[in-house]
Amino acid sequence: MPLRSVFFVSDGTGITAETFGNSILAQFAAKPRHVRRPFIDSPEKAWSVVEEINRTAAHEGKRPIVFITLVNDEVRAIVTGDECHGLVLDMFRTFVEPLEEEFGVKSNHRIGRFSDAAKSEEYNDRIEAINFSLAHDDGQSAKNLESADVILVGVSRSGKTPTSLYLAMQHGIKAANYPLIPEDFERGKLPSSLAPFKHKCFGLTINPERLAQIRHERRPGSKYAALENCRYEVAEAERMMKRDGIAWLSSTHKSIEEIATTILRDIRPDRLIY
Repeated sequence: MPLRSVFFVSDGTGITAETFGNSILAQFAAKPRHVRRPFIDSPEKAWSVVEEINRTAAHEGKRPIVFITLVNDEVRAIVTGDECHGLVLDMFRTFVEPLEEEFGVKSNHRIGRFSDAAKSEEYNDRIEAINFSLAHDDGQSAKNLESADVILVGVSRSGKTPTSLYLAMQHGIKAANYPLIPEDFERGKLPSSLAPFKHKCFGLTINPERLAQIRHERRPGSKYAALENCRYEVAEAERMMKRDGIAWLSSTHKSIEEIATTILRDIRPDRLIY
């Protein structure tokens, strides 16, 4: 596909527009240039974005794709008007208006997901979960593990930290993570601090070749990154998890979103219903 730009235009953060737009774009074998334009909440800003879209169209010779989440009618009219030379996909008009008709009520036309964040219990729960995950990253602390929703275990660099933070940020899950190290394999059992909470543990494993590649980027030429050592650690970690009845999956070819959803399904299925 020739050079093509995709705009995500919102009067909030633009995260919703970009997340939805990327899900749609993933169906196509293309890597367009992404442009996020958040907080477009006035006619002046709307006209500025339209001018940028039009310049891009003239430069690329193709009309840009424009995903919008705009609730202000005046601002939305500018971006969706004939003056804009992009293919505008209006998420609110596509989804909100049919739902208004189906529910028989008008939407509140709230700008952004995070309005009145300080008053939101869900928001405060997520902040608390993020703080918990940071405090319990990489086995830093074994305190308050009884408060954890899930404890991720696995060898170093298998994806535990990003998965923990994603679970906290997106789902308000208190996720600790604990690395399994050669000393654990020599003892032949889970670290003693994890034993009482084995029912909360979920394991991540990874292809040894991929693990070696990741570790070489961090510590090139080290025993830590050597393929033979990676094979040993992965095999021992999988053996330990199997012996202790800990569910696990490979992070090698899975996105953080897929890993997190699997964990929620197996450990906290209630969080998939809200």
